[in-house]
Amino acid sequence: MIAFVRNVRLWFAPEEVREEGSTPDYRFSLANERTFLAWMRTALALIGGGFAVDQFLPDLRWAYRVGLALALLGAGALCSLRAVNHWMTCERAMRRGEDLPASRFPAVLSVVVTVVALVMAVVVLVGWKG
Repeated sequence: MIAFVRNVRLWFAPEEVREEGSTPDYRFSLANERTFLAWMRTALALIGGGFAVDQFLPDLRWAYRVGLALALLGAGALCSLRAVNHWMTCERAMRRGEDLPASRFPAVLSVVVTVVALVMAVVVLVGWKG
């Protein structure tokens, strides 16, 4: 938990990260940045999907609509926070010459999106009037 709090502080003070270790090959830093941007696009897509479920499925039962929308919105919010945290920890690891951190987040996100997709498929097959 303490490491996470330190990372949150470093999100807003990247100059402190530059004080650690040595400067990595710029191509690796740029690849890390592109990965961050890909995660942010994923987060924005999830957030957009959450709003779409809420706005464009008015005939869906309220509990289903809100549950699916909140699941997508929550996944988007977590994805955006994970993106910046992963970017920071990778940047620090590269500067220190350490292995890049392993993450279970892609698997967790995949499971959440799969569950939401399966629930939506059931809702579409059964119908959502109610």
